[in-house]
Order: sequence, then structure tokens, then C-alpha cells
Amino acid sequence: MADINQVVLVGRLTRDVELKYTNTGFAIANLSLAVNRRVKKDDTWQDEGNFFNCVLLGKRAEALAQYLVKGKQIGIQGELKQDRWEQAGQPRSRVEIFVTNIQLLAGRGPDKDSGISPRQTEEQPAQEIPTADDFDDDIPF
Repeated sequence: MADINQVVLVGRLTRDVELKYTNTGFAIANLSLAVNRRVKKDDTWQDEGNFFNCVLLGKRAEALAQYLVKGKQIGIQGELKQDRWEQAGQPRSRVEIFVTNIQLLAGRGPDKDSGISPRQTEEQPAQEIPTADDFDDDIPF
């Protein structure tokens, strides 16, 4: 029986993606994802940051690299992988998330990096959320 190794996270990138290529031209993108969780300290709730190293491989890494910028909110699904090595006679290890699915979510807002100018967002009216009064009372079924 195979064990289960699945991780699902939603967070923000702490830096721009780092895109590298192997000698054979295979793309490898390294991401750093910050995920906040609420913890109670004394009588107040505070955000506690957790940081995760993620790896995205292949054509998806190439295609999405331009959109994976610092501050971008993303959702990922992946598998944990532990690397082990020895350095100066001491055993070392690192756990990374190998991304199998990625969703681009909210951006940082209108600025030069997002590709949307503040003028564009000002000209577009905000979408109104429909209320119960906006719907007819006659339901056909």
C-alpha cells in the first residue's frame, strides 16, 4: 500500500521566481511561499509566518515564471520531498514541496509589476454584489 504525501497551501510569494535550466534544457523554477496562520499570544491573536521552499518543473515553470512575482498570491498542491546530504561531516536535510498543481490567485494590486496601471483600475467601476432584492420572487420550478 502506498503512503499519502499531499500538501495544499495558499500563500504569497516572498520573492520573484528563480528559473533555471538543466544541461538538457529542462526548466526548474524555485519559489518561496509565505503562509500565515493565526496564533493566540496572551490575550491577542497574531499572524505567524511560515515559509516553504517549492519547486515547479517543466513547461509549466517556463510558462508561469513571468507571473510568479513577489507578493503574488498562489495556491499550490504538491508532494513533500526531503533532500539529505553531509556537509563538513554533519548530516543536513531540507524539505521542499514539489508542485503538481498551481493556481494564480490575487495579485499585489495596481502597480508597475502587475501590468495594471492605477488609471485602469480607477476607470473600471467596482462590481456590485447582488442582493436578494435583485432577483425575481417567481421561481419557475
